[in-house]
Amino acid sequence: MNQNVLDLFGSFFLTIVFILRLCNIRLTGVLGYWLCIVIFGEYFVWVGTNGSTFNLAIITVDRYLKVVHPVWSRKYLRPRVIYCAMLSAWLASILYNTAMIFKTSAVIDGHCLSYLFYDAEWKAIISTTFYIMAYYVIILAILIFCYWRILVSLRRQARVMAAHSGPSSSTAQTQSRQIQTNVIKTMILVSALYAVCWMPIMIYLICLHIYDLSGSTLATTGACLWRFSTAPLTRSFMPPSSMRSEKF
Repeated sequence: MNQNVLDLFGSFFLTIVFILRLCNIRLTGVLGYWLCIVIFGEYFVWVGTNGSTFNLAIITVDRYLKVVHPVWSRKYLRPRVIYCAMLSAWLASILYNTAMIFKTSAVIDGHCLSYLFYDAEWKAIISTTFYIMAYYVIILAILIFCYWRILVSLRRQARVMAAHSGPSSSTAQTQSRQIQTNVIKTMILVSALYAVCWMPIMIYLICLHIYDLSGSTLATTGACLWRFSTAPLTRSFMPPSSMRSEKF
């Protein structure tokens, strides 16, 4: 549920931003500055996008705990913990984007340029490195590690079941193989699409320090591609043993 809300939130404001850009509005004065910060600077778009990314990692870890550590999961993953995790996805994204947009955005000749201006080059390098590591490398590592461990755990469970069952358990073995196939599909599709669809954004951030790029169209396009192509897959091909009433 939370993942869907974040995706809808970001997609809605992404649509609003592009509609307003087609109107070619010239930004001036205090009103123009705040329109730049709130709307044209894509603040809400990136709140939804980064929050969705953070929440995707939370969903993956939650599934990992349910399958690999079911006893620990049932004992500690209470509704309060789940709601705190959901809230943390929003808060982390809001705090990060709020801190960034006020310090790195400005109105130049009536046009809004966001997430571009830094006091020093070293600050830009640190900020870019942090973003790439936090929202690309680490998230991708979490996806691969968790789904791989889920697959290993399911295969171990299948071997144990096969050892304690007779030759007439072909239905159970077929179901076990189907679950493993679903996990493999999830791991490959989510991880590969995440890596591919986020790569244009990361390349864009690196190119900001090499070439004189003065817009965020490429980054927004990459975020849009990621949102509409991979968000539905986060809930697809899920093994039944890990399915609970997911609020994430």
